[in-house]
Amino acid sequence: MADGGINHAPKSTFTFNVNAAEFTPSGSWYNYDQQEEKEKEQEMEKEVTEKLETLNVNEGEPAPEETEAVIAEVAEEKPAPPTEAKELSTKKKGGPTDSGVPPPDPRQHLNIVFIGHIDAGKSTTCGNILYLTGYVDERTIEKYEREAKDRNRESWFLAFIMDTNEEERQKGKTVEVGQARIETANKRFTILDAPGHKNYVPNMISGATQADCGVLILSARKGEFETGFDRGGQTREHTLLAKTLGVSHLIVAVNKMDDHTCDWSEARYNEVVQKLRPFLKTCGFVEGRNLNFLPISGLVGQNLMHHVSDPSYKGYCPKASWYPQTMPTLFQLLDGIDTAVFDDKAALRIPVTGAYRDNGVICMGKVESGTVTSGQTCIVMPHKVKVKVQNVLFDEEEFAYAKPGENIRLRIVGLDEDQISKGAIVCDVDRPCPVVTEFIAMVQIIDLLEHRPLITSGYFCVMHAHSVVVEMQFHKLLETTDKVTKKKKLNPTFVKNNTLVTAHLKVSSPICLEVFDTCQQLGRFTVRDEDKTIAVGKVLKLLNTE
Repeated sequence: MADGGINHAPKSTFTFNVNAAEFTPSGSWYNYDQQEEKEKEQEMEKEVTEKLETLNVNEGEPAPEETEAVIAEVAEEKPAPPTEAKELSTKKKGGPTDSGVPPPDPRQHLNIVFIGHIDAGKSTTCGNILYLTGYVDERTIEKYEREAKDRNRESWFLAFIMDTNEEERQKGKTVEVGQARIETANKRFTILDAPGHKNYVPNMISGATQADCGVLILSARKGEFETGFDRGGQTREHTLLAKTLGVSHLIVAVNKMDDHTCDWSEARYNEVVQKLRPFLKTCGFVEGRNLNFLPISGLVGQNLMHHVSDPSYKGYCPKASWYPQTMPTLFQLLDGIDTAVFDDKAALRIPVTGAYRDNGVICMGKVESGTVTSGQTCIVMPHKVKVKVQNVLFDEEEFAYAKPGENIRLRIVGLDEDQISKGAIVCDVDRPCPVVTEFIAMVQIIDLLEHRPLITSGYFCVMHAHSVVVEMQFHKLLETTDKVTKKKKLNPTFVKNNTLVTAHLKVSSPICLEVFDTCQQLGRFTVRDEDKTIAVGKVLKLLNTE
């Protein structure tokens, strides 16, 4: 199906980002009048040169002094006012409830993306979490066990809970981003199960952009951790992308500890943790601040909800006594994470991640800022189409409104099928999202292609920002900053790996963007080339906004 098309609603309790295919550049570009373009460029360069020094590109929470993060400049988060978090997450707000539609659940909501190399056990772990929390009954589990056995994949039955389409079950790998909801006494969670294969990194990006917290699943099985962590594996790329896409807290779950090659070995667990810790530090994940480790078995369920060292638990394992009950389970760690503070009074921004037909058009997305209410008139950008929100839906339940951080579905009226697609933004009518084809950004070059080791003016690549994927060009390199000396160089002729560059960028079609300081999730982006992540960036200035 073409990117952004309308499809029929899934019939299960889980929803999927069905349109998250990799963008294939067409090679087409704009044809500019040369003289007009030259004059325009000279004027723009003069303006940028005058304002570069005044751009506060380092604003935000500084990384710890000991963290030499290659992406610190573009992944940093603004510190949140601590007094607002409790109010936003624990009190019911007033809303348009005259119609009898209830306000949303006041418990904190957390979006969790499960990431990691292929076959690390992400879908199995997610499936077992749903089973343990009562969202899947015994009869369904028995059905999946039979299906898995018929396919000679007996150990994959729990993964079938999340991997529901035929291709995923046949190949034994997650392709789309599976989505499900669970609840505890204190919180509500949206689980996002991201694919681990390198061919589906764009789909992983689609899931990570919606997440507040990440769970990195690693396999403790001999050889599997090394394959995922070594060059070419997805452990490194997934972790780096998670941080730069806005994941503020990471839980590293060392999985398959029950496997016969490790058998709950403390030495193997420590080996994995010690190898991974330095890399996580370079990404900005630090223990005691935004990083936790724990051993688990996603298949058996040990240390998910119940503690492996609890003698009363049926999965109790004496060999795991080195991880005592004073140490947390995965659920305890998740319950202890505070969600980020969002501004529910800011301009409404809902990046559309998918759409389908169900008594009208239903679009899916996460509320990044502002508040959306039933009956509200909104505008869909960049199409500039006014719509009316008929219903605000959480799964099948309708609520009066939704605030930032919620993954929701909106039933909307007033637009045709071709007027909404991935990358569109649902906005307030009087505060629409800016639409641009050109902008100034700070870009951290990470790992260029071996046969294209330099970026010069005119370099073409693919940009991923919120839910949009578009062809992008490095139109002009404006300034580089030495990571060690902090010295700046104006108008460089090229940049290479591990360079921080301020650049004038162009995209092949109008897209919705915000300056990073205005809306972080709409001001971040990832740069890919030939199925490889080569850079990450944040938007500093929008040019020629529509």
